Amino acid sequence: MTVEVVAAVAAVVLALVGLVGIVFPVLPGSILVGAGALAWALWGGSSWGWVAFGVAAFLLVVGATSSLLLTGRSLQKRQIPKWPVTVGIVLGIVGMLLLPGFGLPIGFALGLLLAEWYRMRDFRQAVATCWETIKALGLGILVEFGCAMVATSVLAVSIVTAW
Repeated sequence: MTVEVVAAVAAVVLALVGLVGIVFPVLPGSILVGAGALAWALWGGSSWGWVAFGVAAFLLVVGATSSLLLTGRSLQKRQIPKWPVTVGIVLGIVGMLLLPGFGLPIGFALGLLLAEWYRMRDFRQAVATCWETIKALGLGILVEFGCAMVATSVLAVSIVTAW
């Protein structure tokens, strides 16, 4: 097996694991997609690898930044403080350890709901705020995932056209 083949396989695996890491935020998804593009640029043996890396890096930075800005702006607009989200993240991590696979989203939603219920002292309003927060986070994940998908597609085209 040549270095180019190993680089291509590593790049594809890193990119695919990164895409999963964006949807299930256990792994640093955008960073892994970028690492895959960098691996291809360094060891792929094609000058198009560096072009693909540059385009992918730009898209990944735009996606991650947009995700953070959209989510933060949406939460700020609805006057949702950061500490209920932090409680949700902590319980999401606990849920991930207790129920691998599905524990992270369940734990996050439950932790967020409990924190909002404690903060507002009204269950219906806590459910509404929790739902708005989950929608804001979902929009951020969707934007970041879309940019990472385009970056992965650019990487795939670069790999396929190198042979």
